[in-house]
Amino acid sequence: MSRRRSYDQYCSAARALDVVGDRWTLLIVRELLAGPRRYTDLHADLPGVSTDVLASRLKDMERDGLAGRRRLPPPGAAYVYELTGRGRQLLPVLQALGAWGQAELGARRPTDAVRAHWFALPLLRALEGEEGLVEVRLEEGDFHLFVGAQEGPVYGDGPAPGEPDARLVLDVDTCTALAQGELGLPEAVRAGRIDVGGDGTLAKALREA
Repeated sequence: MSRRRSYDQYCSAARALDVVGDRWTLLIVRELLAGPRRYTDLHADLPGVSTDVLASRLKDMERDGLAGRRRLPPPGAAYVYELTGRGRQLLPVLQALGAWGQAELGARRPTDAVRAHWFALPLLRALEGEEGLVEVRLEEGDFHLFVGAQEGPVYGDGPAPGEPDARLVLDVDTCTALAQGELGLPEAVRAGRIDVGGDGTLAKALREA
């Protein structure tokens, strides 16, 4: 295992960057916020990362107490990586970084990859203060959010694992506008750019906002 490089500065920000400042580390955290993931799934959802770099970053994250690896019971019998409690504490860091970076999104470039669940963090910001299970449907795929979750995954791929408190149907352009701060969630619902389904308290609150 490689020796961790350090800025050698007695500053909490520098110490934090010693741990998470390497390229890809925070994006691996973004993926693991969905819960346990196999190496192959991580590699598929991090286009551009080499297998060597991904393996190295995961080892570093294990060493630094951000993630762990465990074997699933049969019939899965595969190894998965998951965040530790300390790793999950990086959620507000990613939220703040995403909010700061929303002005950098601009128009999607021809070389830009996209995954539906990458819009989970901006939508979580837009739903801040709410609680419940939310299913999100895009043409690019479905994902779900555990809004207000204190522990465990904050989002996941595919339809909600149970009856959602709200179901949102929208397009990537609307997701992008929300991520860039050009559009608020209530405004998007009122404008008909988001169709809100479900009978839960959260769905009713969104329709009445």
